[in-house]
Amino acid sequence: MRRDHRPYYLKNLYNKFQKWYAYRYLAPQCEYFGRGLHFMKPWQVEIFGGPISLGDYTTVIATPDKKVRFTVWAKDRNSGKIEIGKCCLVCPGTRIMSATAITIGDGCMMAQSVSITDSDWHDIYDRSLSIGNTAAVKIGSNAWIGDSAIVSKGVTIGDNAIIGAGAIVLKDIPANAIAAGNPAVVMKYLDPDKPLKSRIQWLADPAKLAADFEKLDRENMTGNTIAGWFRSMLFPQKGD
Repeated sequence: MRRDHRPYYLKNLYNKFQKWYAYRYLAPQCEYFGRGLHFMKPWQVEIFGGPISLGDYTTVIATPDKKVRFTVWAKDRNSGKIEIGKCCLVCPGTRIMSATAITIGDGCMMAQSVSITDSDWHDIYDRSLSIGNTAAVKIGSNAWIGDSAIVSKGVTIGDNAIIGAGAIVLKDIPANAIAAGNPAVVMKYLDPDKPLKSRIQWLADPAKLAADFEKLDRENMTGNTIAGWFRSMLFPQKGD
């Protein structure tokens, strides 16, 4: 489909249902459930263990074939947590698994099928041990983790860093670096003379942004009808 054929009021009801579902079923499982969180298909988000914190105005997108999973399987009573900062973006298929601690800064973007873990999840020599070696992971503010990248235990990724698609990060990546490969290595650094706009800046006025999106939806959906929506699903035509 090239466009959404639903009437505006129907999309609005659907969005309200997603918000209700997230606050009814996901919020009680979180240590902190931020203001202005936005979920797409929250019933495809799985939470296990805790504590897990989701920062204000973070967006979490899940799909039936690529669930989002936040898992804490603590090494001991004083370990295990996931903290995601404000204004982050979590895309379909992202898996974050902690035995010690995973901290993700403000404005970070995690592309589709990203995996972040602070543990081996089995001991190298004793495969019966379920945790194995573990070391905390820290990702700085405004970092961008590319499609299908893997961030391993003990890694620190600096502010504004970019991790390329499919990279496997085994060692620290400094701030403002662009890293790629298996294992990931620094390819170059961001140009300090070029301005960098973050999601934090983009979401600085969330009320205005929400109003702008609502106006755009109303304009794009003008003239949409229930009958037209059903027709587009049952008898799609070229241009739909």
